[in-house]
Amino acid sequence: MPTSTFFNLNDSKRATLLQAVEKEFARAPLSQASIANIVKLAGVSRGSFYQYFDGKEDAFFYLLKLHTDKRRTFFLNQLKETNGDLMASMDKIFRLTLTELSKEKQLQFLKNAILNVTHEIEDSFTELFLGKHDEVDAMNQVKDLVDFNKLNIDSKQEFFHVMQILTSVTFRNIVDQLTRNLSCEEAVENFRIEMNLLSKGLKND
Repeated sequence: MPTSTFFNLNDSKRATLLQAVEKEFARAPLSQASIANIVKLAGVSRGSFYQYFDGKEDAFFYLLKLHTDKRRTFFLNQLKETNGDLMASMDKIFRLTLTELSKEKQLQFLKNAILNVTHEIEDSFTELFLGKHDEVDAMNQVKDLVDFNKLNIDSKQEFFHVMQILTSVTFRNIVDQLTRNLSCEEAVENFRIEMNLLSKGLKND
């Protein structure tokens, strides 16, 4: 998380620094990105950078959080608009993410993050739906918007595991689309097949 010094910057300086961070991580994955390039693009000293962030990992994951927070807001709004239809809301955010990744060049940073996924990066995407592991309120925020009459779930614990499954399916299909260079139509079809299987269940009673 950035330091208080970062948050005390005026809006213009903070935006310039974040633009430099995003440009560098769009150029290269986290492991290959350079603080030297960031400070050069931002027009600040290396010492100043460390007044704002603990290191490049700190800057990377803060930027990733900004992206996932934006999509979390969209997801929550979709739950409201669909009257709590969880599956429909997951479908819409999957489509939105594919559309953004395929059309918006400024999201090269997000593509790099997905294509060079680590456990920490996957956890950051999971927070989009579940919040952090210790954020009960974030999970409840989703749960309170879901219409449980549309789901075969008996407890809060089951809901948590269902969300983990849905999150994993969504994230893996995004990775699959990028790594296999699928069209958006192919990726949506694959995603819907898997989501429909989850909706129907696999056991034939």
